[in-house]
Amino acid sequence: MTNIVTRSSAPRTVWQLEQQGLHPLLARLYAARGVTDKAELDYELKSLLPPAALTNTDQAAHILADAIEAEARLLIIGDYDCDGATATAVGMRALKSLGADVNFLVPDRFKFGYGLSPEIVELAAEQSPDLIITVDNGIASLEGVARARELGIATLITDHHLPAATLPDADCIVNPNQPGCDFPSKCIAGVGVMFYVALALRAELRERGYFADHPEPNFADLLDLVALGTVADVVKLDRNNRILVSQGLKRMRAGRLQPGIAALFKATSRDPKRASAFDLGFLIGPRLNAAGRLADMRLGIECLITDDAGRALQIAQELDTLNRTRREIESGMQDQALILLEAMDVNDPAPGIALFDPEWHEGVVGILASRIKEKLHRPVFAFARSEGGIVKGSGRSIPGLHLRDALDLVAKRAPGLLLRFGGHAMAAGATLKEENFERFAALFAEIAGELLAPADLTRTLETDGALEGGYISLEIARLLENEVWGQGFPAPLFVDEFDVEQQRVLKEKHLKLRLKKGNARIDAIQFNFSSQPGNRTRAAYRLSINEYMGVESPQLMIEYLE
Repeated sequence: MTNIVTRSSAPRTVWQLEQQGLHPLLARLYAARGVTDKAELDYELKSLLPPAALTNTDQAAHILADAIEAEARLLIIGDYDCDGATATAVGMRALKSLGADVNFLVPDRFKFGYGLSPEIVELAAEQSPDLIITVDNGIASLEGVARARELGIATLITDHHLPAATLPDADCIVNPNQPGCDFPSKCIAGVGVMFYVALALRAELRERGYFADHPEPNFADLLDLVALGTVADVVKLDRNNRILVSQGLKRMRAGRLQPGIAALFKATSRDPKRASAFDLGFLIGPRLNAAGRLADMRLGIECLITDDAGRALQIAQELDTLNRTRREIESGMQDQALILLEAMDVNDPAPGIALFDPEWHEGVVGILASRIKEKLHRPVFAFARSEGGIVKGSGRSIPGLHLRDALDLVAKRAPGLLLRFGGHAMAAGATLKEENFERFAALFAEIAGELLAPADLTRTLETDGALEGGYISLEIARLLENEVWGQGFPAPLFVDEFDVEQQRVLKEKHLKLRLKKGNARIDAIQFNFSSQPGNRTRAAYRLSINEYMGVESPQLMIEYLE
Protein backbone atom coordinates (compact mmCIF):
# COMPACT_ATOMS: atom_id res chain seq x y z
CA MET A 1 0.00 0.00 0.00
CA THR A 2 1.20 3.51 -0.83
CA ASN A 3 0.04 6.55 1.09
CA ILE A 4 0.21 9.73 -1.00
CA VAL A 5 0.59 12.96 0.96
CA THR A 6 1.06 16.55 -0.13
CA ARG A 7 3.86 18.72 1.20
CA SER A 8 2.53 21.80 2.93
CA SER A 9 3.73 25.31 2.22
CA ALA A 10 2.68 28.39 4.16
CA PRO A 11 0.84 30.81 1.84
CA ARG A 12 2.60 33.78 3.39
CA THR A 13 6.03 32.22 2.73
CA VAL A 14 5.04 31.48 -0.87
CA TRP A 15 3.86 35.07 -1.29
CA GLN A 16 7.09 36.42 0.25
CA LEU A 17 9.26 34.34 -2.10
CA GLU A 18 7.21 35.52 -5.06
CA GLN A 19 7.68 39.12 -3.97
CA GLN A 20 11.44 38.48 -3.87
CA GLY A 21 11.34 37.55 -7.55
CA LEU A 22 10.88 33.78 -7.61
CA HIS A 23 8.66 32.15 -10.22
CA PRO A 24 5.30 31.31 -8.56
CA LEU A 25 5.79 27.56 -9.05
CA LEU A 26 9.33 27.65 -7.64
CA ALA A 27 8.08 29.75 -4.72
CA ARG A 28 5.55 27.04 -3.85
CA LEU A 29 8.09 24.22 -4.26
CA TYR A 30 10.81 25.90 -2.23
CA ALA A 31 8.45 26.94 0.56
CA ALA A 32 7.40 23.29 0.87
CA ARG A 33 11.09 22.38 1.33
CA GLY A 34 11.62 24.80 4.19
CA VAL A 35 13.03 27.76 2.28
CA THR A 36 11.72 31.00 3.76
CA ASP A 37 13.93 33.58 2.07
CA LYS A 38 15.39 33.83 -1.43
CA ALA A 39 18.80 34.46 0.15
CA GLU A 40 18.84 30.74 1.09
CA LEU A 41 19.01 30.04 -2.65
CA ASP A 42 22.17 32.09 -3.08
CA TYR A 43 24.54 29.42 -4.33
CA GLU A 44 27.56 31.63 -4.95
CA LEU A 45 30.94 30.38 -3.70
CA LYS A 46 31.16 33.24 -1.20
CA SER A 47 28.26 31.58 0.67
CA LEU A 48 30.17 28.32 1.17
CA LEU A 49 31.05 27.37 4.75
CA PRO A 50 34.72 28.29 5.33
CA PRO A 51 37.35 25.50 5.46
CA ALA A 52 38.42 26.64 8.93
CA ALA A 53 34.99 25.60 10.23
CA LEU A 54 35.80 21.95 9.52
CA THR A 55 37.76 20.58 12.48
CA ASN A 56 41.43 19.78 11.82
CA THR A 57 41.62 21.17 8.28
CA ASP A 58 44.31 23.56 9.55
CA GLN A 59 46.29 20.66 10.99
CA ALA A 60 45.85 18.65 7.77
CA ALA A 61 47.02 21.68 5.77
CA HIS A 62 50.17 21.96 7.91
CA ILE A 63 50.97 18.27 7.46
CA LEU A 64 50.48 18.41 3.70
CA ALA A 65 52.34 21.71 3.27
CA ASP A 66 55.31 20.34 5.23
CA ALA A 67 55.20 17.19 3.09
CA ILE A 68 55.20 19.17 -0.16
CA GLU A 69 58.09 21.37 0.97
CA ALA A 70 60.05 18.26 2.07
CA GLU A 71 59.28 16.57 -1.29
CA ALA A 72 57.77 13.65 0.62
CA ARG A 73 55.97 10.82 -1.16
CA LEU A 74 52.20 10.96 -0.74
CA LEU A 75 49.77 8.15 -1.45
CA ILE A 76 46.00 8.60 -1.63
CA ILE A 77 43.95 5.53 -0.71
CA GLY A 78 40.45 5.84 -2.05
CA ASP A 79 37.22 3.90 -2.20
CA TYR A 80 35.72 2.01 -5.12
CA ASP A 81 32.49 4.02 -5.50
CA CYS A 82 31.82 7.31 -7.27
CA ASP A 83 32.38 9.41 -4.15
CA GLY A 84 35.70 7.67 -3.52
CA ALA A 85 36.74 7.99 -7.16
CA THR A 86 35.94 11.71 -7.37
CA ALA A 87 37.58 12.34 -3.98
CA THR A 88 40.71 10.57 -5.20
CA ALA A 89 40.64 12.64 -8.40
CA VAL A 90 40.23 15.89 -6.42
CA GLY A 91 43.16 14.90 -4.21
CA MET A 92 45.35 13.91 -7.16
CA ARG A 93 44.59 17.01 -9.20
CA ALA A 94 44.88 19.41 -6.26
CA LEU A 95 48.13 17.99 -4.89
CA LYS A 96 49.78 17.64 -8.31
CA SER A 97 48.89 21.24 -9.15
CA LEU A 98 50.70 22.24 -5.95
CA GLY A 99 53.82 20.33 -6.93
CA ALA A 100 53.36 17.30 -4.68
CA ASP A 101 54.80 13.86 -5.37
CA VAL A 102 51.53 11.94 -5.17
CA ASN A 103 50.06 8.67 -6.38
CA PHE A 104 46.90 6.72 -5.57
CA LEU A 105 45.80 3.22 -4.64
CA VAL A 106 42.28 1.81 -4.60
CA PRO A 107 41.52 -1.53 -2.90
CA ASP A 108 40.17 -4.30 -5.10
CA ARG A 109 36.77 -4.78 -3.45
CA PHE A 110 36.83 -8.51 -4.17
CA LYS A 111 40.29 -9.12 -2.65
CA PHE A 112 40.63 -6.53 0.10
CA GLY A 113 37.17 -5.11 0.74
CA TYR A 114 36.59 -1.60 1.97
CA GLY A 115 38.88 0.79 3.81
CA LEU A 116 42.44 1.09 5.03
CA SER A 117 43.00 -2.50 6.15
CA PRO A 118 46.39 -3.83 7.29
CA GLU A 119 46.58 -5.73 3.99
CA ILE A 120 46.13 -2.51 2.02
CA VAL A 121 48.79 -0.81 4.13
CA GLU A 122 51.17 -3.67 3.29
CA LEU A 123 50.39 -3.16 -0.39
CA ALA A 124 50.83 0.60 -0.04
CA ALA A 125 54.18 0.14 1.69
CA GLU A 126 55.58 -1.31 -1.55
CA GLN A 127 55.46 2.25 -2.93
CA SER A 128 57.39 3.57 0.11
CA PRO A 129 55.06 6.47 0.93
CA ASP A 130 55.87 8.92 3.70
CA LEU A 131 52.21 9.82 4.17
CA ILE A 132 48.99 7.95 3.43
CA ILE A 133 45.91 10.11 2.79
CA THR A 134 42.56 8.32 2.88
CA VAL A 135 39.55 9.71 1.07
CA ASP A 136 35.97 8.57 1.74
CA ASN A 137 37.27 5.92 4.14
CA GLY A 138 39.54 5.40 7.14
CA ILE A 139 37.42 6.46 10.12
CA ALA A 140 36.96 2.79 11.12
CA SER A 141 40.47 1.64 10.14
CA LEU A 142 42.02 1.13 13.58
CA GLU A 143 44.13 -1.87 12.56
CA GLY A 144 45.20 -0.33 9.26
CA VAL A 145 46.37 2.91 10.86
CA ALA A 146 48.18 0.93 13.56
CA ARG A 147 50.00 -1.10 10.90
CA ALA A 148 50.99 2.07 9.05
CA ARG A 149 52.41 3.47 12.27
CA GLU A 150 54.43 0.26 12.79
CA LEU A 151 55.86 0.72 9.30
CA GLY A 152 56.72 4.36 9.96
CA ILE A 153 54.09 5.75 7.59
CA ALA A 154 52.11 8.80 8.69
CA THR A 155 48.34 8.83 8.11
CA LEU A 156 45.86 11.61 7.32
CA ILE A 157 42.25 10.40 7.42
CA THR A 158 39.66 12.33 5.41
CA ASP A 159 36.24 10.71 5.66
CA HIS A 160 32.56 11.47 6.27
CA HIS A 161 31.26 8.14 7.57
CA LEU A 162 30.03 7.77 11.13
CA PRO A 163 32.82 6.80 13.55
CA ALA A 164 32.71 4.02 16.11
CA ALA A 165 33.41 4.61 19.81
CA THR A 166 37.17 4.40 19.20
CA LEU A 167 38.94 6.49 16.55
CA PRO A 168 42.05 5.33 14.69
CA ASP A 169 45.36 6.64 16.02
CA ALA A 170 46.05 8.71 12.89
CA ASP A 171 48.27 11.77 12.69
CA CYS A 172 45.20 13.80 11.72
CA ILE A 173 41.50 13.09 11.14
CA VAL A 174 39.22 15.37 9.13
CA ASN A 175 35.64 14.14 9.41
CA PRO A 176 32.60 16.34 10.15
CA ASN A 177 31.03 13.46 12.10
CA GLN A 178 33.90 12.87 14.53
CA PRO A 179 33.30 13.86 18.18
CA GLY A 180 33.95 17.53 18.86
CA CYS A 181 33.51 18.71 15.27
CA ASP A 182 30.78 21.34 15.01
CA PHE A 183 30.95 21.79 11.23
CA PRO A 184 27.30 22.54 10.30
CA SER A 185 27.23 20.41 7.14
CA LYS A 186 27.40 16.94 8.69
CA CYS A 187 26.20 15.38 5.43
CA ILE A 188 29.07 16.59 3.23
CA ALA A 189 30.35 13.80 0.97
CA GLY A 190 33.85 12.35 1.05
CA VAL A 191 34.76 14.34 -2.06
CA GLY A 192 33.57 17.51 -0.31
CA VAL A 193 35.82 16.80 2.69
CA MET A 194 38.84 16.35 0.41
CA PHE A 195 37.96 19.56 -1.44
CA TYR A 196 37.89 21.43 1.88
CA VAL A 197 41.29 20.01 2.83
CA ALA A 198 42.65 21.16 -0.55
CA LEU A 199 41.30 24.69 0.05
CA ALA A 200 42.90 24.78 3.51
CA LEU A 201 46.21 23.53 2.08
CA ARG A 202 46.27 26.21 -0.60
CA ALA A 203 45.59 28.87 2.05
CA GLU A 204 48.44 27.50 4.19
CA LEU A 205 50.87 27.53 1.27
CA ARG A 206 49.76 31.05 0.36
CA GLU A 207 50.56 32.17 3.91
CA ARG A 208 54.00 30.58 3.64
CA GLY A 209 54.72 32.54 0.45
CA TYR A 210 54.83 29.36 -1.60
CA PHE A 211 53.16 30.95 -4.60
CA ALA A 212 55.88 33.55 -5.02
CA ASP A 213 57.76 30.81 -6.91
CA HIS A 214 54.88 28.53 -7.96
CA PRO A 215 51.64 29.14 -9.91
CA GLU A 216 48.55 29.26 -7.69
CA PRO A 217 45.86 26.88 -8.93
CA ASN A 218 42.16 27.72 -9.11
CA PHE A 219 40.47 24.93 -7.18
CA ALA A 220 37.05 26.06 -8.39
CA ASP A 221 38.00 24.05 -11.49
CA LEU A 222 37.54 20.91 -9.37
CA LEU A 223 33.90 21.61 -8.56
CA ASP A 224 32.57 19.46 -11.39
CA LEU A 225 34.19 16.49 -9.63
CA VAL A 226 32.81 17.61 -6.26
CA ALA A 227 29.29 17.95 -7.68
CA LEU A 228 29.42 14.51 -9.30
CA GLY A 229 30.61 12.74 -6.14
CA THR A 230 28.15 14.61 -3.91
CA VAL A 231 25.09 13.74 -6.01
CA ALA A 232 26.18 10.16 -6.73
CA ASP A 233 26.74 9.41 -3.03
CA VAL A 234 23.12 10.39 -2.31
CA VAL A 235 24.06 12.56 0.67
CA LYS A 236 21.52 15.06 1.92
CA LEU A 237 21.64 18.24 -0.13
CA ASP A 238 21.73 20.83 2.63
CA ARG A 239 22.52 24.38 1.56
CA ASN A 240 26.29 23.87 1.61
CA ASN A 241 26.04 20.77 -0.56
CA ARG A 242 23.64 22.55 -2.90
CA ILE A 243 26.23 25.30 -3.34
CA LEU A 244 28.88 22.72 -4.25
CA VAL A 245 26.53 20.97 -6.69
CA SER A 246 25.22 24.21 -8.20
CA GLN A 247 28.72 25.54 -8.79
CA GLY A 248 29.79 22.25 -10.35
CA LEU A 249 26.79 22.18 -12.68
CA LYS A 250 27.39 25.82 -13.58
CA ARG A 251 30.90 24.97 -14.75
CA MET A 252 29.72 21.94 -16.70
CA ARG A 253 27.11 24.01 -18.51
CA ALA A 254 29.79 26.57 -19.35
CA GLY A 255 32.03 23.87 -20.85
CA ARG A 256 34.56 24.10 -18.01
CA LEU A 257 34.74 20.43 -17.06
CA GLN A 258 37.36 17.72 -16.74
CA PRO A 259 38.02 15.77 -19.97
CA GLY A 260 36.83 12.61 -18.23
CA ILE A 261 33.48 14.07 -17.21
CA ALA A 262 33.05 15.55 -20.71
CA ALA A 263 33.75 12.07 -22.14
CA LEU A 264 31.21 10.45 -19.81
CA PHE A 265 28.57 12.94 -20.96
CA LYS A 266 29.40 12.01 -24.55
CA ALA A 267 29.17 8.28 -23.75
CA THR A 268 25.65 8.83 -22.37
CA SER A 269 24.62 11.03 -25.34
CA ARG A 270 23.88 13.92 -22.99
CA ASP A 271 24.82 17.54 -23.55
CA PRO A 272 26.86 18.99 -20.65
CA LYS A 273 25.48 22.44 -21.57
CA ARG A 274 22.24 21.17 -20.05
CA ALA A 275 23.83 19.24 -17.19
CA SER A 276 21.49 18.46 -14.30
CA ALA A 277 21.69 16.68 -10.98
CA PHE A 278 19.69 13.89 -12.62
CA ASP A 279 22.49 13.37 -15.17
CA LEU A 280 25.06 13.09 -12.38
CA GLY A 281 23.06 10.72 -10.20
CA PHE A 282 21.48 8.44 -12.78
CA LEU A 283 23.73 8.53 -15.85
CA ILE A 284 27.31 9.62 -15.10
CA GLY A 285 27.64 8.25 -11.56
CA PRO A 286 26.45 4.69 -12.39
CA ARG A 287 29.00 4.40 -15.20
CA LEU A 288 31.82 5.29 -12.84
CA ASN A 289 30.43 2.96 -10.19
CA ALA A 290 30.33 0.14 -12.73
CA ALA A 291 34.14 0.07 -12.73
CA GLY A 292 34.23 -0.50 -8.97
CA ARG A 293 31.43 -3.05 -9.08
CA LEU A 294 32.65 -5.26 -11.91
CA ALA A 295 36.29 -4.43 -12.58
CA ASP A 296 38.82 -2.03 -11.07
CA MET A 297 38.02 1.53 -10.00
CA ARG A 298 41.49 2.55 -11.18
CA LEU A 299 39.86 2.72 -14.60
CA GLY A 300 37.26 5.20 -13.37
CA ILE A 301 39.84 7.32 -11.55
CA GLU A 302 42.11 7.39 -14.60
CA CYS A 303 39.15 8.71 -16.58
CA LEU A 304 38.81 11.58 -14.08
CA ILE A 305 42.49 12.52 -13.81
CA THR A 306 43.68 12.24 -17.41
CA ASP A 307 44.03 15.43 -19.44
CA ASP A 308 44.07 13.46 -22.69
CA ALA A 309 40.58 13.86 -24.18
CA GLY A 310 41.07 10.86 -26.49
CA ARG A 311 42.11 8.57 -23.64
CA ALA A 312 39.23 9.87 -21.52
CA LEU A 313 36.71 9.03 -24.26
CA GLN A 314 38.17 5.54 -24.68
CA ILE A 315 37.81 4.88 -20.95
CA ALA A 316 34.30 6.39 -20.87
CA GLN A 317 33.24 3.97 -23.59
CA GLU A 318 34.71 1.07 -21.59
CA LEU A 319 32.78 2.27 -18.53
CA ASP A 320 29.59 2.47 -20.59
CA THR A 321 30.09 -1.15 -21.68
CA LEU A 322 30.70 -2.20 -18.07
CA ASN A 323 27.51 -0.45 -17.02
CA ARG A 324 25.50 -2.35 -19.63
CA THR A 325 26.96 -5.60 -18.31
CA ARG A 326 26.13 -4.52 -14.75
CA ARG A 327 22.50 -3.94 -15.74
CA GLU A 328 22.26 -7.41 -17.29
CA ILE A 329 23.73 -9.04 -14.18
CA GLU A 330 21.44 -7.01 -11.94
CA SER A 331 18.37 -8.00 -13.96
CA GLY A 332 19.19 -11.71 -13.57
CA MET A 333 19.83 -11.30 -9.84
CA GLN A 334 16.56 -9.47 -9.40
CA ASP A 335 14.66 -12.33 -11.02
CA GLN A 336 16.37 -14.76 -8.62
CA ALA A 337 15.56 -12.51 -5.66
CA LEU A 338 11.89 -12.44 -6.62
CA ILE A 339 11.89 -16.25 -6.66
CA LEU A 340 13.35 -16.22 -3.13
CA LEU A 341 10.68 -13.76 -2.08
CA GLU A 342 7.92 -16.04 -3.34
CA ALA A 343 8.70 -18.25 -0.35
CA MET A 344 7.87 -15.28 1.85
CA ASP A 345 4.55 -13.54 2.29
CA VAL A 346 5.18 -10.53 0.04
CA ASN A 347 1.84 -9.06 1.11
CA ASP A 348 3.07 -8.98 4.68
CA PRO A 349 6.87 -9.22 4.56
CA ALA A 350 9.08 -9.24 7.64
CA PRO A 351 10.11 -5.81 9.00
CA GLY A 352 13.68 -6.46 7.83
CA ILE A 353 14.76 -8.74 4.99
CA ALA A 354 18.09 -10.45 4.26
CA LEU A 355 18.61 -12.40 1.02
CA PHE A 356 21.48 -14.57 -0.17
CA ASP A 357 22.26 -16.58 -3.27
CA PRO A 358 25.65 -18.22 -3.86
CA GLU A 359 25.56 -17.18 -7.54
CA TRP A 360 25.02 -13.47 -6.96
CA HIS A 361 27.72 -10.99 -7.96
CA GLU A 362 29.35 -9.27 -5.02
CA GLY A 363 29.63 -5.96 -6.86
CA VAL A 364 25.90 -5.66 -7.59
CA VAL A 365 24.24 -6.67 -4.29
CA GLY A 366 23.85 -3.04 -3.22
CA ILE A 367 21.76 -2.21 -6.27
CA LEU A 368 19.75 -5.39 -5.79
CA ALA A 369 19.02 -4.47 -2.17
CA SER A 370 17.85 -1.06 -3.35
CA ARG A 371 15.48 -2.54 -5.93
CA ILE A 372 13.91 -4.99 -3.47
CA LYS A 373 13.63 -2.24 -0.85
CA GLU A 374 11.68 -0.13 -3.35
CA LYS A 375 9.41 -3.06 -4.20
CA LEU A 376 8.59 -4.10 -0.63
CA HIS A 377 9.25 -0.90 1.34
CA ARG A 378 11.37 -2.77 3.84
CA PRO A 379 15.03 -2.45 4.85
CA VAL A 380 16.88 -5.08 2.82
CA PHE A 381 20.30 -6.73 2.86
CA ALA A 382 21.50 -8.72 -0.15
CA PHE A 383 24.51 -11.01 0.30
CA ALA A 384 26.93 -12.59 -2.14
CA ARG A 385 29.53 -15.29 -1.58
CA SER A 386 33.12 -14.13 -1.20
CA GLU A 387 36.34 -16.04 -0.56
CA GLY A 388 37.17 -18.02 2.57
CA GLY A 389 33.66 -19.10 3.50
CA ILE A 390 32.36 -15.59 4.09
CA VAL A 391 29.48 -13.62 2.57
CA LYS A 392 29.42 -9.89 2.01
CA GLY A 393 26.18 -7.97 2.15
CA SER A 394 25.02 -4.52 1.18
CA GLY A 395 21.93 -3.01 2.75
CA ARG A 396 19.45 -0.25 1.93
CA SER A 397 16.97 1.16 4.40
CA ILE A 398 13.70 3.07 4.63
CA PRO A 399 12.87 6.15 6.73
CA GLY A 400 12.59 5.13 10.37
CA LEU A 401 15.49 2.65 10.50
CA HIS A 402 19.12 3.80 10.81
CA LEU A 403 20.88 0.89 9.14
CA ARG A 404 24.29 1.28 10.75
CA ASP A 405 22.68 1.57 14.20
CA ALA A 406 20.71 -1.60 13.46
CA LEU A 407 23.95 -3.42 12.60
CA ASP A 408 25.51 -2.11 15.79
CA LEU A 409 22.64 -3.70 17.73
CA VAL A 410 23.17 -6.97 15.85
CA ALA A 411 26.85 -6.88 16.84
CA LYS A 412 26.00 -6.20 20.49
CA ARG A 413 23.39 -8.95 20.75
CA ALA A 414 25.44 -11.53 18.88
CA PRO A 415 29.13 -10.80 19.50
CA GLY A 416 31.31 -12.23 16.76
CA LEU A 417 28.43 -12.68 14.29
CA LEU A 418 29.50 -9.71 12.19
CA LEU A 419 33.09 -9.84 11.05
CA ARG A 420 32.88 -6.25 9.75
CA PHE A 421 30.20 -3.64 9.31
CA GLY A 422 29.79 0.07 8.68
CA GLY A 423 27.89 2.68 6.72
CA HIS A 424 25.19 5.33 6.98
CA ALA A 425 21.56 5.61 7.99
CA MET A 426 20.23 4.54 4.60
CA ALA A 427 23.05 2.33 3.28
CA ALA A 428 25.45 -0.01 5.03
CA GLY A 429 27.58 -3.10 4.54
CA ALA A 430 28.21 -6.24 6.57
CA THR A 431 30.50 -9.27 6.36
CA LEU A 432 29.86 -12.60 8.09
CA LYS A 433 30.51 -16.31 7.76
CA GLU A 434 28.20 -18.02 5.27
CA GLU A 435 27.11 -20.51 7.93
CA ASN A 436 25.79 -17.59 10.02
CA PHE A 437 23.60 -16.04 7.34
CA GLU A 438 20.29 -17.49 8.61
CA ARG A 439 21.09 -16.33 12.13
CA PHE A 440 21.82 -12.83 10.86
CA ALA A 441 18.62 -12.77 8.79
CA ALA A 442 16.49 -13.69 11.80
CA LEU A 443 18.20 -11.21 14.13
CA PHE A 444 18.05 -8.39 11.58
CA ALA A 445 14.31 -8.97 11.10
CA GLU A 446 13.80 -8.97 14.88
CA ILE A 447 15.73 -5.72 15.40
CA ALA A 448 14.03 -4.02 12.45
CA GLY A 449 10.68 -4.95 13.97
CA GLU A 450 11.67 -3.27 17.23
CA LEU A 451 13.03 -0.09 15.63
CA LEU A 452 10.33 0.49 13.00
CA ALA A 453 6.91 1.84 13.97
CA PRO A 454 3.91 0.32 12.17
CA ALA A 455 3.44 3.55 10.22
CA ASP A 456 7.02 3.29 8.93
CA LEU A 457 6.12 0.09 7.10
CA THR A 458 3.62 1.87 4.86
CA ARG A 459 5.22 3.59 1.91
CA THR A 460 4.57 7.31 1.97
CA LEU A 461 4.98 9.22 -1.25
CA GLU A 462 5.39 12.94 -0.65
CA THR A 463 4.16 15.06 -3.52
CA ASP A 464 3.79 18.73 -4.33
CA GLY A 465 0.11 18.37 -5.14
CA ALA A 466 -1.40 19.09 -8.51
CA LEU A 467 0.44 20.89 -11.32
CA GLU A 468 -1.61 23.55 -13.03
CA GLY A 469 -2.39 22.57 -16.63
CA GLY A 470 -0.66 25.64 -18.01
CA TYR A 471 2.58 24.58 -16.31
CA ILE A 472 2.81 21.27 -18.19
CA SER A 473 5.13 22.78 -20.76
CA LEU A 474 8.67 22.63 -22.11
CA GLU A 475 9.45 26.00 -20.50
CA ILE A 476 8.50 24.81 -17.00
CA ALA A 477 10.27 21.48 -17.52
CA ARG A 478 13.47 23.38 -18.32
CA LEU A 479 12.93 25.71 -15.36
CA LEU A 480 12.71 22.74 -12.97
CA GLU A 481 15.62 20.92 -14.63
CA ASN A 482 17.96 23.86 -14.02
CA GLU A 483 17.41 23.86 -10.25
CA VAL A 484 19.39 21.73 -7.79
CA TRP A 485 17.41 18.80 -6.40
CA GLY A 486 18.48 15.63 -4.62
CA GLN A 487 18.48 13.67 -1.38
CA GLY A 488 16.83 15.69 1.40
CA PHE A 489 15.82 18.35 -1.12
CA PRO A 490 13.68 16.24 -3.43
CA ALA A 491 12.89 16.97 -7.04
CA PRO A 492 9.29 18.09 -7.58
CA LEU A 493 6.77 15.26 -7.67
CA PHE A 494 3.21 16.11 -8.63
CA VAL A 495 -0.03 14.15 -8.38
CA ASP A 496 -3.11 14.46 -10.59
CA GLU A 497 -6.05 12.51 -11.93
CA PHE A 498 -6.02 11.77 -15.66
CA ASP A 499 -8.10 10.10 -18.33
CA VAL A 500 -6.08 7.32 -19.97
CA GLU A 501 -6.54 7.64 -23.73
CA GLN A 502 -3.82 5.24 -24.87
CA GLN A 503 -1.42 2.76 -23.31
CA ARG A 504 1.09 0.26 -24.66
CA VAL A 505 3.93 -1.81 -23.26
CA LEU A 506 7.50 -1.21 -24.48
CA LYS A 507 10.17 -3.94 -24.30
CA GLU A 508 7.85 -5.95 -22.02
CA LYS A 509 8.63 -3.78 -19.01
CA HIS A 510 7.91 -0.08 -19.67
CA LEU A 511 4.47 1.49 -19.93
CA LYS A 512 3.89 4.26 -22.49
CA LEU A 513 0.75 6.34 -21.91
CA ARG A 514 -1.25 9.14 -23.49
CA LEU A 515 -3.03 11.04 -20.72
CA LYS A 516 -5.65 13.77 -20.73
CA LYS A 517 -6.36 16.39 -18.05
CA GLY A 518 -9.05 18.87 -18.98
CA ASN A 519 -8.27 19.96 -22.53
CA ALA A 520 -4.56 19.15 -22.23
CA ARG A 521 -3.04 15.93 -23.55
CA ILE A 522 0.42 14.74 -22.50
CA ASP A 523 2.65 11.72 -23.12
CA ALA A 524 3.86 9.77 -20.09
CA ILE A 525 6.08 6.80 -19.38
CA GLN A 526 6.53 4.49 -16.40
CA PHE A 527 9.69 2.40 -16.31
CA ASN A 528 9.52 -1.14 -14.92
CA PHE A 529 5.77 -0.89 -14.37
CA SER A 530 3.95 -3.45 -12.24
CA SER A 531 0.31 -2.93 -13.29
CA GLN A 532 -1.69 -1.10 -15.93
CA PRO A 533 -4.38 1.48 -15.14
CA GLY A 534 -8.00 1.57 -16.28
CA ASN A 535 -9.66 4.41 -18.21
CA ARG A 536 -8.97 6.83 -15.37
CA THR A 537 -6.06 6.93 -12.96
CA ARG A 538 -4.36 8.98 -10.30
CA ALA A 539 -0.64 9.35 -11.01
CA ALA A 540 2.37 10.71 -9.17
CA TYR A 541 4.83 12.06 -11.72
CA ARG A 542 7.78 14.28 -12.53
CA LEU A 543 7.72 16.75 -15.37
CA SER A 544 10.59 16.01 -17.76
CA ILE A 545 11.80 16.60 -21.30
CA ASN A 546 11.62 13.91 -23.97
CA GLU A 547 13.96 14.29 -26.91
CA TYR A 548 13.26 12.31 -30.08
CA MET A 549 14.79 12.87 -33.50
CA GLY A 550 16.04 16.27 -32.35
CA VAL A 551 12.59 17.42 -31.23
CA GLU A 552 11.91 18.16 -27.55
CA SER A 553 8.55 17.86 -25.85
CA PRO A 554 7.30 17.75 -22.25
CA GLN A 555 6.71 14.28 -20.81
CA LEU A 556 5.53 12.91 -17.50
CA MET A 557 7.81 10.41 -15.75
CA ILE A 558 5.38 8.28 -13.75
CA GLU A 559 6.53 7.17 -10.30
CA TYR A 560 3.24 5.70 -9.13
CA LEU A 561 -0.02 4.76 -10.81
CA GLU A 562 -3.32 3.83 -9.24
